[in-house]
Amino acid sequence: MTRNLRSRGLVAGCLAATAALTLSACGSSDADADKAPSAENKTHTVKTAMGDVKVPANPKRVVVLDTAELDSAITLGVKPVGATHTTAEPGFLSYLPKDKVAGIKDVGEMMTPNLEAVAALKPDLILTSKVRHGALYDELKALAPTVMTENTGYPWKENFQVHADALGKKAEAKQVVADYTAHAAKVTEAVGGKDKAAKTNVNVVRFIEGADIRIYGKQNYIATVLADVGLGRPAIADKAKDGFSYDVSPEKINLAGEDADVVFHSTYGDPKKAKQTQTLDSGLWKNMPAAKADKVFGVEDELWIQGIGYTAANKILDEMQGHLTKK
Repeated sequence: MTRNLRSRGLVAGCLAATAALTLSACGSSDADADKAPSAENKTHTVKTAMGDVKVPANPKRVVVLDTAELDSAITLGVKPVGATHTTAEPGFLSYLPKDKVAGIKDVGEMMTPNLEAVAALKPDLILTSKVRHGALYDELKALAPTVMTENTGYPWKENFQVHADALGKKAEAKQVVADYTAHAAKVTEAVGGKDKAAKTNVNVVRFIEGADIRIYGKQNYIATVLADVGLGRPAIADKAKDGFSYDVSPEKINLAGEDADVVFHSTYGDPKKAKQTQTLDSGLWKNMPAAKADKVFGVEDELWIQGIGYTAANKILDEMQGHLTKK
């Protein structure tokens, strides 16, 4: 009898110990599951102008505060929930496909975004640059992880890679770059090959309301597109301040035509207030070699100057090829 009781006690003890271990194991598993991030909660670190920033692995509610960031997002197949506009009137750049920007909330003018409107969208990622919104960084990062590049314009290709990293679209970005590189090479061949392209000097002139006329240098967005085709640049391009632009009055517009085989020009603002009307009607403009050769072309400012990114660049390449191969 004593022996049976002892056996039963040992069995009961073993069963209790087994149950305790089982419960302990289940508890440990549940705790680990709680600690493991779900697919929606996973993050990765992006190197930015403001230091390392943790962003969602797959952001769903992106707000962009400048044109380059909007172009990058659209190019990579991401429709932001919010974006700024560039002029006094609401609306996004006209070169962007209508269906790609439909439904995006306008959150104000680019330099003065409406932070309340941004907050109302409950973003999980904000894209912009330090040169545009560095002063607002603390306010922006309080709303969502904010990825800033140092600058905009000239370093657009490097910035695009930062945008792609933040959006979780690095593989797609690689294909975008490859397609653009092939496109630029086709344009080079279309205009007669590398040697002919290099001997074709091209200037870009921008008329701006409230400012002098800009003759663009080599350190800006449009200059990089010209360089990708291998086009030559007149000597005046090397005189640009900080490589960006050489600014002139209408009385010195002839400088834009010196050594230039082709001149592209765009206008920001009212043509009369930007001095475009009086300049294009002047003898100095009409007597430029490019004008006499019918190689002066008006282009859309929103695309050629304001639209900074691969979607814009590909459209520019198409237009450029059409103009440069015009007989």
